[in-house]
Amino acid sequence: MATKAKKTPRKLARAQAFQFLYGLNFSPAMTIEALQEAYMTSPDNADKPEAQCQPEGFTWELIEGVWSNYRALDDVIAQFSRHWKVDRIGKIEITLLRLAVFEMLYRDDIPPKVAINEAIELAKQFGDDRSRPFVNGLLDAAAKALEEGKLEVKY
Repeated sequence: MATKAKKTPRKLARAQAFQFLYGLNFSPAMTIEALQEAYMTSPDNADKPEAQCQPEGFTWELIEGVWSNYRALDDVIAQFSRHWKVDRIGKIEITLLRLAVFEMLYRDDIPPKVAINEAIELAKQFGDDRSRPFVNGLLDAAAKALEEGKLEVKY
C-alpha cells in the first residue's frame, strides 16, 4: 500500500501563506523564480527535505495567487477602504486583506464567508485590537458587492 504525503490542513497552510506574504512586505520577490526560491528556503521549509518544500499545495497556491494578482487585489481593497489609501494600511492588515480578497475572487472552492472568518482569525492571532474590526468591515463590504455583482475587478 502506497503512503500519501500528509497534506497541511488549510488553516495552517493559510497561516503559513500569511506569514510568508507578510515577509514580502519587507523583502519583495521581483520574479516568480525569486518567489519560488524564497518559498523553498523559508523557515517553514527549513527542516524539510528539498523534495517536500517544492512550490506546490494550498500554501503555495495562496502565495503565488496573491503575489501574481496583488495589483488587482489592491484595487478591490481600495474600493472599500474608506478614509484609507491602500499604501497607508498596516502591513498585517493589507496582507490579511489581500489573502482573503484573493480567496473570494479567485478560489471557487472557498466561500467568501470562510475567507472572511479565516482572515478574522488570523487578525486575532497576528494583529492588534483594531485589526479584526477593520478587516471584518472591509471584507464584509467586498463580499456583499461580490454577491450583488457590483465588485469591479480590474486587470
